Amino acid sequence: MAVLSISRRAAVRSARILGVASASAALALGAAGSALACNINEFSAAAECDGEQGVITVTDVDASGTPATVTVYLEENGADARKVGEQEVKGSREGVTITFAEAWKPNAEYRIHVTAQGKIVDEDIKKDGKNLITPSTACKTEEETPAPSETPAPSETPSPSETASAPAEETGTPAPSAPASASESTAPAADTASSAPSPAAGESNLAETGANSNTGLIAGIAAVLVVIGGAAIFFGLRRRGANSNR
Repeated sequence: MAVLSISRRAAVRSARILGVASASAALALGAAGSALACNINEFSAAAECDGEQGVITVTDVDASGTPATVTVYLEENGADARKVGEQEVKGSREGVTITFAEAWKPNAEYRIHVTAQGKIVDEDIKKDGKNLITPSTACKTEEETPAPSETPAPSETPSPSETASAPAEETGTPAPSAPASASESTAPAADTASSAPSPAAGESNLAETGANSNTGLIAGIAAVLVVIGGAAIFFGLRRRGANSNR
């Protein structure tokens, strides 16, 4: 009888030990399963710049690698104004990042929704209970992208008529004089010839030749002719008087 009672006690004690071990194992497995389950806290979002292009990035650090769908919306006045895009992501312990090209403006609000496989997750990514708010500075500054009113106006190119009429001092090149027509070049000479009195032949000869070297010789010959003529007249009168006296 004593042997049977000892065996029963040992069996009961062994059963208790097995029960405790089983319960511990179940709790450990449950905790492990909970740790490997996809969670919204394993997703994060940010508004960044890829060079001059704005982008929105979403990073998934879900170690279980549960497939999830990420959808990004632009928010205005507390409502979805526009759907930016939607992508699939399968996270890892190191983290997997997906990128949405979006030319976001400073201080804009975006709602980023995550839906995991089997509805394990169906929530928005929040930071301090708020949606994603973009930085206060855009990827491109105002100096790099001037407004149309600030763009300098192109310099005006003068028309051909303005260039031709500009003074020679301003253009640096003397303006070519227009050639006179045949009628204009010959008309003043004709008018002068018709209106001015014609000079005498002698005056014209003197004007053309100046003081001629033969003038003295001509004057001497004229004087000789005058003397000869006078002598002839004198002898003729004298002869006529002699004939009348007879």
